[in-house]
Amino acid sequence: MSVTKEQVIDALRHVNDPDLKKDLVSLNMIDHVVIEGKNISFDVILTTPACPLKNLIKSDCEEAIHRYIGSDYSVNIKMESRVSTRRKETEQLLKGVKNIIAVASGKGGVGKSTVAANLAVALSNSGARVGLLDADIYGPSIPLMFNLEGAQPLGKEVDGKTKIVPIEQYGIKILSIGFFVKPSQALIWRGVMATNALNQLINDTDWGELDYFIVDLPPGTGDIHLTLVQTLPVTGTVIVSTPQEVALADARKAFSMFAQKEINVPILGLVENMSWFTPEELPENKYYIFGKEGGRKLAEESNVILLGQIPIVQSIREGGDNGMPAALDENSIIGKAFADLAANVAQQIAIRNANLEPTKIVEIKHT
Repeated sequence: MSVTKEQVIDALRHVNDPDLKKDLVSLNMIDHVVIEGKNISFDVILTTPACPLKNLIKSDCEEAIHRYIGSDYSVNIKMESRVSTRRKETEQLLKGVKNIIAVASGKGGVGKSTVAANLAVALSNSGARVGLLDADIYGPSIPLMFNLEGAQPLGKEVDGKTKIVPIEQYGIKILSIGFFVKPSQALIWRGVMATNALNQLINDTDWGELDYFIVDLPPGTGDIHLTLVQTLPVTGTVIVSTPQEVALADARKAFSMFAQKEINVPILGLVENMSWFTPEELPENKYYIFGKEGGRKLAEESNVILLGQIPIVQSIREGGDNGMPAALDENSIIGKAFADLAANVAQQIAIRNANLEPTKIVEIKHT
């Protein structure tokens, strides 16, 4: 008796997405089922190309076919992706952007921009469409990190308006206030001028279709942060800290800001940067210069996910200075660390999109 498509679908109802806790069929993750004799093929549509559990899902599907259809069948599974989103189609700003990720820190010097830059690269390496906005108006560093100092974006007409075209580097669409001022020029702007500049970088730019739009925020909690959440429905925030208590104390303030009832932006998790020093020639050696497991303890205390621990390795500094983010080398210690971080961030976004309502633009009421 020949196997039917319905039987294959029924067999796959026994396979759950480990994160979303529902079966793949109910989640509409199965497509293009084809049966040719003893050969069964189908696509599994993941919620992100950076899914850290794709191999587990694939093996579970194979096991389900062999168990409920027959062990003598050959199974060919194509793993595809369709990045999830909770943004509404009626939203006018960044209409083609599925997820907006704010990267923030409570204080400067913890490597927030380095994490944002390498997170963008790692997500792009996975096959996602990524944009990166340098919203650190007073201290833009993204142009240097991507070897784009002196670059000047072009403009184009879109619906009768002139829009800025982001500069593409390493497959990522990038924009920074640093493209419009000299690297040595200090911006002596009041808060309203800085927030107006951020609005222009968002509103007057043709970002196109993106799976992930990463916003590298300035340190602290101030005008730029409020402007962002008042302008865009941020999908979630990644907080960056180092392990020592002085940095963790400020990270707590960043958690507090985004968790406030008036703002209520989901926190995707914490990244502990500079977790330990590892000489690249001795990758098994770890020296805890700034203390040990401070980020993990803060994540547990704050009931958030520890998204990753990034070691201090010389290539990170060299990559930032040379304009080639360390995550470009996917086989290096750092490349693998940032690939894991990207997978965890993408995983938390998928879980957030499956379980939480869309983020609303914040309306700050003054009394």
